[in-house]
Amino acid sequence: MQIYTRGGDKGKTGLIGGQRRLKADVRVEAYGAVDEAGAFLGLAASFLDPQRDGDILDLLGGVQQVLWDVGADLAAPYGVDYCYRTAETAAAELEPYIDHYHGEAQSVRRFVIRGGNTAAAALHVACTVVRRAERRVVSLQQTEAIHEPVLRYLNRLSDLLFVLARGVNARDGQAEITYAHSPMVFHDSPEESKEPD
Repeated sequence: MQIYTRGGDKGKTGLIGGQRRLKADVRVEAYGAVDEAGAFLGLAASFLDPQRDGDILDLLGGVQQVLWDVGADLAAPYGVDYCYRTAETAAAELEPYIDHYHGEAQSVRRFVIRGGNTAAAALHVACTVVRRAERRVVSLQQTEAIHEPVLRYLNRLSDLLFVLARGVNARDGQAEITYAHSPMVFHDSPEESKEPD
């Protein structure tokens, strides 16, 4: 496999189906942000303890696989001959994990300052990158049709990464710092105890 093709030397890249777009195109920005999110997940995984956090490593590995599907779906303009890969149920499949890892950390009532140990901090960064990817997909959605499950998946994935970061800190005995001027934003019911979108 040759790494360089020179095909992008004039600032364009190919989408699935053969259409060429500028690399600054909103669709390319969307799947590029998803690619970046996957890379940050790999970085976060490198800081986890394989003995203690093997369950999280397995989960992140599966998420990275799905993010490749999400990126491919975003690289395929609607109407091309392509079979979308992100399942309708992809977002819902993350919800049991969100509930599980949410239970590992102590309850909080206010916004959390992102940080803690290296692995948790990296997961927090990955969470914010996923949220940026989600915003890019929403921007794309304003101008072109998208495969809707990708947007739901990214939204739910940011929730998962937030609770994973908190869970990793809890496993390490790291106390969390809350934002001093935060209103009460977290509640007791599972539906209300996620970080606001």
